[in-house]
Amino acid sequence: MDWEHEYDVVVIGSGAGGLTAAVTARARGLSALVVEKTDRFGGSTSLSGGAIWVPNNLYLEQAGRRDTPENARAYLDATVGDRVPAERKDAYLARGPEMLRFLHDNTRWVRFVYTPGYSDYYPELPGGEAEGRSVEPCIVDGRKLGPEFGRLRRAGLPTYGLTMTSADFGKLNMVTRTWKGKRTAVRVGIRAAGALLTGRRLLSLGEALVARLRLALAEAGGELWLSSPFTDLVIEDGRVTGVRLHRGGREVAVRARRGVVLAAGGFSHDQALREKYLPSPTKTEWTHAAEGQTGDALQAGLRAGAAVDLMDKVWGAPSVPTPDGPPFFLVADRAVPGMVIVDGDGRRYARESLPYHEFVDRMYRHGAPAMNSWMIVDSRAKSRYIIVGLFPGQKFPKRWRETGAVKTGTTPAELAAAIGVPAADLEATIERFNEFARAGKDADFGRGDSAYDNYYGDPTLPNPNLLPLEKGPFYAVPVVPGDIGTKGGLVTDADARVLREDGTAIEGLYATGNCSAAVTGETYPGPGATIGPAMTFGYAAATHIAATAEPAITQGDKA
Repeated sequence: MDWEHEYDVVVIGSGAGGLTAAVTARARGLSALVVEKTDRFGGSTSLSGGAIWVPNNLYLEQAGRRDTPENARAYLDATVGDRVPAERKDAYLARGPEMLRFLHDNTRWVRFVYTPGYSDYYPELPGGEAEGRSVEPCIVDGRKLGPEFGRLRRAGLPTYGLTMTSADFGKLNMVTRTWKGKRTAVRVGIRAAGALLTGRRLLSLGEALVARLRLALAEAGGELWLSSPFTDLVIEDGRVTGVRLHRGGREVAVRARRGVVLAAGGFSHDQALREKYLPSPTKTEWTHAAEGQTGDALQAGLRAGAAVDLMDKVWGAPSVPTPDGPPFFLVADRAVPGMVIVDGDGRRYARESLPYHEFVDRMYRHGAPAMNSWMIVDSRAKSRYIIVGLFPGQKFPKRWRETGAVKTGTTPAELAAAIGVPAADLEATIERFNEFARAGKDADFGRGDSAYDNYYGDPTLPNPNLLPLEKGPFYAVPVVPGDIGTKGGLVTDADARVLREDGTAIEGLYATGNCSAAVTGETYPGPGATIGPAMTFGYAAATHIAATAEPAITQGDKA
């Protein structure tokens, strides 16, 4: 090969998994290059809440939250089961805390804090934690990135200039209902005013995580190339030795002396691959993944002979299509009182406050009627709670009303006509739900019975998740089975090595994140169970590469 550039490790993708792999490689003495397809770094991590779910980690210890490997393993066994090999689950539970400790000890940038009370998604199962295991990145001033700040992928969340952590949002959602919510609103407002006065560019959530990893990579001397789409692997004598890229209008070959780490996300934005692998109906318009995720790493791995798994699964995200922008991800909204979700027949079919991935699974299981779902709130709920990113009492945008993205009716029957469902069925559904709400017990689906439901609920009510829909006008927005990424991909082992169908490793090739088959199998154990494994196995890949490298390591061509 006519190599134009050489590094010890080449990482494809600049999300949390890829950046963690590169930072780890540099900290272990290897030269590292991160390659990004688009003109912004951060991938889908930047668009996310930035939380990571890693049991038994140092930040939980610092917060006084006692966890044990035994509890965590019991929980993974109860949620994931045997859908994933035991050695991979064990690796996740062991290497995850190790990864966080390594980044804490070897960088001055990567720091997290416990998110109090953000429950595991199935806290009632063995090993589940009602107080949660998730940690989130500390807020960081984006000015520290220097010129790189303008190259950071921005989430564009509807926070109206406010910098919020996930812990903040959990309280702000109750700003009209609790003193804790009001105090949080004041604190967030003071933070925003302070940033305005000082010129700070505060980042939180996924943006903060990516910024912190980028700062760590820069300080460690790792490199990042933007606008350099990966096209294929270079394989010589059965070993992956490098990659081909498009850069500067031509093809470039980059040698990876020790290994290539694929961390480029899934195939959410490739309609053909969605139709080939995912349940129907499926649309690229429904995804929240970064636009560069078109399955490039997956298809390169397949050409190299890799095995794949979980290809029919997504990280489900029930979503509201918006007139002019990306869909709105319904997380907290499905737990607020005074709300129901009905199908095209005007009937409830699931516990609205289910963990989001499971709600999408239920939509597909319910079939065609669920593909015409509507979230309905009454005026009391609209005036009390944050709904589809709108603060309590804030009107739906004019564009939503003009395009019919939101439907209204002064009565349930009038609303039924507006959304095209049988009036008698919708009226019966709402009346039945109202009876449950008055009694404080959802006899059909158990809404409010889980600590996870209660996290986003109203603590001033007997059942934090139930309130009758009684006060018109009533509002309805459509709900579609969106995703935050696909979760099927290349099969890997405990060291993140990509495996063939016969279980042998493809030498020199590693994968992490959504281009690899998820270590959590068909489920989603808790907040951050996407990013946590991505970082863990990015770390594991770089650690394995360093452990098997020759003693004499050169820094390579940095041109």
